[in-house]
Amino acid sequence: MVETGHFALVLAFALSLVQFAVPLAGTRLGDQRLMAVAGPVAVAGFALTALSFAALTAAYVQSDFSVANVWENSHSLKPMLYKVTGVWGNHEGSMLLWVLILAFFGALVAWFGANLPATLRANVLSVQGLIGAAFFLFVLATSNPFARIDPAPMEGRDLNPILQDIGLAIHPPLLYLGYVGFSICFSFAVAALIEGRIDAAWARWVRPWTLAAWVFLTGGIAMGSYWAYYELGWGGWWFWDPVENASFLPWLSGTALLHSAIVMEKRSALKIWTLLLAILTFSLSLLGTFLVRSGVLTSVHAFATDPSRGLFILMILILFIGGSLALFALRASSLTQGGLFHPVSREGALVLNNLFLTTATATVLIGTLYPLLIEAVTGEKISVGAPFFNLTFIPLVMPLLLAVPFGPLMAWKRGDLYAVAQRLFAAFGGALLVVLLSFFFVDGIGVLAAFGIGVAAWLMLGAVTDLALKSGIGSVGAAVAWRRFVGLPRSVFGTALAHFGLGVTTLGIVAVTTLEVERIVTMRPGETMPIAGYTLRFEGIQPFQGPNFTEEQGRFVYFDAAGRERGAIMSSKRLYTARQMPTTEAGIATRGFSQLYVALGDPTSDGGVVVRVWWKPLVLLIWLGGVVMMAGGTMSLLDRRLRVGAPSARRSKDVLKPQVAAE
Repeated sequence: MVETGHFALVLAFALSLVQFAVPLAGTRLGDQRLMAVAGPVAVAGFALTALSFAALTAAYVQSDFSVANVWENSHSLKPMLYKVTGVWGNHEGSMLLWVLILAFFGALVAWFGANLPATLRANVLSVQGLIGAAFFLFVLATSNPFARIDPAPMEGRDLNPILQDIGLAIHPPLLYLGYVGFSICFSFAVAALIEGRIDAAWARWVRPWTLAAWVFLTGGIAMGSYWAYYELGWGGWWFWDPVENASFLPWLSGTALLHSAIVMEKRSALKIWTLLLAILTFSLSLLGTFLVRSGVLTSVHAFATDPSRGLFILMILILFIGGSLALFALRASSLTQGGLFHPVSREGALVLNNLFLTTATATVLIGTLYPLLIEAVTGEKISVGAPFFNLTFIPLVMPLLLAVPFGPLMAWKRGDLYAVAQRLFAAFGGALLVVLLSFFFVDGIGVLAAFGIGVAAWLMLGAVTDLALKSGIGSVGAAVAWRRFVGLPRSVFGTALAHFGLGVTTLGIVAVTTLEVERIVTMRPGETMPIAGYTLRFEGIQPFQGPNFTEEQGRFVYFDAAGRERGAIMSSKRLYTARQMPTTEAGIATRGFSQLYVALGDPTSDGGVVVRVWWKPLVLLIWLGGVVMMAGGTMSLLDRRLRVGAPSARRSKDVLKPQVAAE
């Protein structure tokens, strides 16, 4: 089975070369038969890659330690869930997952892109084939997951203990679906440059792929943040780690691309800018891959890699980023600029959105790469951490958050800012009331924190106002308003949900950043400590034997202000026996959207133990907002107008054919 998986991977590489060369030749020669090769080859390549991935998974499930990758990252006593998720809990397996998702997206274009113009479809699949060929070659040449060991060891080295968590089952697949999903947007952009033609129909076709990738990347970042929060025992939800930033960068530029594509589709404007964003977004995804796997960064996220892998990925970066930007430079002047619009309009609001998002992207990129550049030039190691990003990123994002509710209410082409402000007066009044209530009635809150909570309320109330106005609530009868509400396009609900989710996340960030309470104490069994209106009592430590680890569990009981017991918290220190690697397992008690977070430290000579305790108000809203944003993106994706290909199913094929031919 292992050799079958390896051979399938080699065949998938060969087919990716065919997928690149043959359809491209067909578009150059005008040969429909050569262009038609792209679809079946893309599907076959995906099937072979899936077979290869299944073979590696079978080796993990069976604990086949003759495979070097399995020996290095698995153990016979490891729970079955972590045997399966361990497939991508390492460099080689994660790259196999990467190319599997890449092939999957290519197959999706082949399956659902039948109503694309033949040349555009062929060029898109051709570019996708070239991307696939580069990464298949990278896996086969430097990161073969099927390499053998002879003789086979009796037992494996086990998976990194930090990765033995349900988060590994969710975070990397979602993140890769986002990263790799933007490759389709990149392929559409390069295909349009190859043809030298771009129009509103192109934006209509590319938007669903952008939206799907954005939804997955949002989920991946949110899950990764929560995983680090509860697994590492550090109590934080975002560290501005370079590899965290590597996933955040394409999210920021992808958000800008999503909004720019709306302007292009609706008003045939911002064509060249949208193309450039599509190229830059996937380029940032590739940059993130390089940072994680090249060895240039020291990070808890980074894979330990040899320099040959970093050099290979650097060559891929040069090929795709440099090649696409060179093609853009050659073709951009021949592309039409698109329609004009008044600065005060929905188009203008979306351009403002793009301005702030791209500037924020550039800021995060500079802060992430600057230490690497300084080290390369001078040999001096410096770090750029949270103070820099907080001082530069937040001032850029805050005006954007204040402007968000205006965008959906602005008219296309020429809007009335004063009229929109009047429509948002109730939302503004509600947000101002929240600011005043927070400042005067919430203990320990400052002016800036109250303002931040007001911004969160402004975003949420603005989203609700958008739906209320478009439904006619307050201007028509309840029955008519309900019918209008139900009949609103799903994209309208999706936009409102996404903006509402942004407000929810903002509220969580402001609350936990400004109102968090932290205490570090030494506790002995029976001792208590007060925190945020609760009393925490340490019951003692007891040993526990896991399947592949030993554990010292600390039991805590917490009481409310009235002295009533509210529950128990178990926090522990683990030692994974195969790797002799310790981990801290935080104990968390959830109260509404807030959490009491307990992490055990080292024992003391007098029989006590160092305990670090946080009260984190509304912390769950950070990730709940991410889920709401994902729901909004999914809702928009279900809108008929945003489905792949775009023309309505109600229109007859006879009507569509001349339009497709004309395009």
